[in-house]
Amino acid sequence: MEQVVLGLYTLILSVLFFFGLHSLVMVYYYWKTAKLPLKQPPPLRDFPMVTVQLPIYNEYYVVERLLRAVCALDYPRERLQIQVLDDSTDETTQLLERLCTEYRARGFLIEHIRRGVREGFKAGALRYGLQYARGEFIAIFDADFVPRPDFLQRTLPYFADPRVGMVQTRWEHLNEGYSFLTRAQALSLDGHFAMEQTVRYRAGFFINFNGTAGVWRRECILDAGNWHADTLAEDLDLSYRAQLRGWRFVFLPDVTTPAELPVEINALKLQQYRWTKGAIEVARKLLPDIWRSRLPFRIKAEATVHLTSNIVFPFILAVAVLNVPVVLLKNTLEGYDTFFTALSIFVLAGIGTFLFYLYAQRAVHWDWQQRLLLFPIFLAGSMGFAVNNTRAVLEALLGKRTEFVRTPKYHVIAPGDRWQDKKYVPRRLHPLVLIELVLGLYFLVGMGISLYHAELAALPFQAMFGLGFGGIGVLSLRHALQR
Repeated sequence: MEQVVLGLYTLILSVLFFFGLHSLVMVYYYWKTAKLPLKQPPPLRDFPMVTVQLPIYNEYYVVERLLRAVCALDYPRERLQIQVLDDSTDETTQLLERLCTEYRARGFLIEHIRRGVREGFKAGALRYGLQYARGEFIAIFDADFVPRPDFLQRTLPYFADPRVGMVQTRWEHLNEGYSFLTRAQALSLDGHFAMEQTVRYRAGFFINFNGTAGVWRRECILDAGNWHADTLAEDLDLSYRAQLRGWRFVFLPDVTTPAELPVEINALKLQQYRWTKGAIEVARKLLPDIWRSRLPFRIKAEATVHLTSNIVFPFILAVAVLNVPVVLLKNTLEGYDTFFTALSIFVLAGIGTFLFYLYAQRAVHWDWQQRLLLFPIFLAGSMGFAVNNTRAVLEALLGKRTEFVRTPKYHVIAPGDRWQDKKYVPRRLHPLVLIELVLGLYFLVGMGISLYHAELAALPFQAMFGLGFGGIGVLSLRHALQR
């Protein structure tokens, strides 16, 4: 039995080691491509027709901020069509009617579009609106985003290349300083945009539209088969289908679009569940097409890692649970000293992850050293999401379909702003919180065992697991009680 446990533990660590090493691959390409000159197209001389699509579902607190920002875009009004794709079932609809009437009276081409049925969720709304879009280019913003006035002036010039099908901007964060939770999210998203998106774009790999704060060429959307609602990641799905058709994507790390981060942990869990499950669903759907294509091997390999990286969450959960039994086995078995010494090589994967976020923070923040002090808490929290995200991975692998649940936002920006008494706060505490709390206690016991056996090397990992699972569980319970 001990050989089975140790063999399984080694196998799981090997999988995590592989995905951890991918962070080093990203760092390598970051250095390799950092000095490559990025072509800057000339500024706009002509102003093509642009349709701005705003998919909205029950976003009462943030839609007015969004509409006022979109109507402040520095672009000729007669060349800008605004589609408010409203699937709401509450007073958001009345607010949008008033705002659209106000801006139509001021000369804006703004349409309040109601479908009557929320078929296909966000993908269905975008597809429906595309039928009535007049623009050659389609800009998309979620309700919690606030585009800057020069957004179109800085993105549209890249479409001078007829092969470019989409231009994505980097997200910034309106409420990063609200809490430790928002700071940790900002650290994670900065890693995605400043490293993953930037490196993949510069190195010639596939990148993805992030669902918002980007512009599509209408022809590209249609050529790739339009929006599909058969995954929870309609943006990732269409991105890969378009690039498989030969379209080029552009990522602009220096063009930013601010957005509001989730401030309530149970809402964040909904978002993480959707992102995790959606990516695995896209992997199931498109990996066969990717490997049948004539793309170079390196692009196929990177695309595979990109789409399947969320598979790590069940392995994180498994290695966490096995950690304590392995400590016990190490101190009861003889003849395994060399084996346990060899396991230390897996620490290299952690070094790669740290370097990944170090370079991401350094790329976008002048105070990156101070921000990196949050890295241990961020890493522990990422581990703590393993229970929530393992459910998403398993459901995706089993083909279980679930509806698209949007992440509620409350216009909470300053530290003193409240979300507890607002609509849309998740009303149900998921039963998996109990598992998170039990795992938190489990690792307290594990730390006691490690101290008893003087296994000091195991203590940092068990502390991270305990802080991650227990912290996520306690915060989930606390936020549920505060609403």
